[in-house]
Amino acid sequence: MTLELLGLCGALRTASLNRLLMQDAARRFDGNFQEANLRLPLYDGDLEDEGLPAEVQALADQIKAADAVLIVTPEYNQSFSGVLKNALDWVSRVDGQPWKGKPVALMSAAAGRTGGARANYALRLAMAPFRTEMVPGPEVLIAGASKEFDAEGRLTNPRYIQAIEEAMGDLHARAVRATAG
Repeated sequence: MTLELLGLCGALRTASLNRLLMQDAARRFDGNFQEANLRLPLYDGDLEDEGLPAEVQALADQIKAADAVLIVTPEYNQSFSGVLKNALDWVSRVDGQPWKGKPVALMSAAAGRTGGARANYALRLAMAPFRTEMVPGPEVLIAGASKEFDAEGRLTNPRYIQAIEEAMGDLHARAVRATAG
């Protein structure tokens, strides 16, 4: 059985360093990879009253269908991105708890020397109500990220590579257990 990995990137920019990190990590997961579309309307209760937007339902369906989810976010103002927060807020409004029991890994790449540690921490707190099966570590926090990728968009630092391989290995093992049970 081939596992399905869904990636959520908290940066919309095509050339985002977080997108490079997500793609590099996804290559280390034994399974199929698909990136979710987070270009959603801003959460608005009036919009919700008119019915859940189709792109929000599509995201929730992708999360529910995935065997594992990888979330990668930049750090904006000591937290994770508004794009990602908006997606989490919308999906929290969907019936059926698509996140419940889902194996999830979090990673971050940032220009600063902490590699997005505050964004990662804030994201862990925001994910708690969803009752996912969070990979506890190792934390993957790419500091000074603009200098850590080669021309092909791959990480070169052995310390980061090892952390990603361990985190993705744990994510894969959790997905295998979840699909077997």
